[in-house]
Amino acid sequence: MSDYAWRLLVIAGAGYLILMIVGRFHLVTLSFFLALVITSVLRPLVDLFARRMPRSLAVLLALVGAVVLIAALLALVGETVAVETTTLSEEFQSGVDRLKHFLTGPPFHVDRSVFDDLGKKVTTYLAEHRSTLISSAVSGASRAVEVATGAALALFTTVFLLHSGDRMWLWTRGQLPPGARDPYHRAGRTAWRTFAGYTRGIVIVAGTNAVLVGIALFLLGVPLALPLTLLEFFASFIPLVGSPIAMAVASLVAFASQGPVIALVVLALIVVIGQIEGHLLHPLVMSWAVNLHPVVVAASVLCGSIAAGVIGAVVAVPAVSVVWAVTTELRHGDGAAGAGGGRRTDGPGEGAPLGG
Repeated sequence: MSDYAWRLLVIAGAGYLILMIVGRFHLVTLSFFLALVITSVLRPLVDLFARRMPRSLAVLLALVGAVVLIAALLALVGETVAVETTTLSEEFQSGVDRLKHFLTGPPFHVDRSVFDDLGKKVTTYLAEHRSTLISSAVSGASRAVEVATGAALALFTTVFLLHSGDRMWLWTRGQLPPGARDPYHRAGRTAWRTFAGYTRGIVIVAGTNAVLVGIALFLLGVPLALPLTLLEFFASFIPLVGSPIAMAVASLVAFASQGPVIALVVLALIVVIGQIEGHLLHPLVMSWAVNLHPVVVAASVLCGSIAAGVIGAVVAVPAVSVVWAVTTELRHGDGAAGAGGGRRTDGPGEGAPLGG
């Protein structure tokens, strides 16, 4: 028992030290994580292009195409928001008036003074904390510069990972002692396959959720359907809680524009889409990549959000999946299902992690 105790203490100490280092250099860590995500998504496309053109040109074409697609979507969202903001503001005020009328009537009979007091409290709060809000906006501007720097670093790293990631990996492997090269290579191959499988799987799940939400919002006549669809897509990268939060925002917009009935319908979509995601999409799409119990997923998201906020919630599940897959691979050797239940087949270019 004492042997297990000191080993657990060593592992806990090492984990704490890693968290401190990661927190200290969080910008570099997040940039590299983003580069891995982009690489895992674009690598199949780059491999496809590389069959008919030089790999350098294939990498350039894939990255430029991705940037143009994202820029076009953001421009379309900006235009949509600019066109509908004024109308939505007026509709929101009308929706608030309808809610007041509904709550002050039967069967609730809420006193109108409650709404007046609430409005006064909000106004007072904004007046008293104006300086804090301004300083937050200024710090947000400096944060934007930091985000731009991290994005540039991520893009720079992605170019090299897509172009020559396999050679980078084999060079690193060659620096190790001969006895450690095979376990290191198997662990790295398993980690990359699990991470790439999870990333591609979550993109498929998020895209499916976004399509379902977009169709529903369009049919219900909710304004800002396209921005809310993109919000649903990105929110789905946070397991369990991201999609309901995005749908709650959509229900608020629906309430402002269409009234409480449509807002309740949108809230009902949270339950329906949650059931589709939890019982169909995740088991179907993710089973070949990772195999984590829902309790482990929930605990990972909670611990990640406590440690590093939204970023931690996004990173937690793939990190736990990779650790579990590598542990399984090294414990059982070549006979293990390396990705925690995933496939073991290595196609072209899969022999080395990060490869091209």
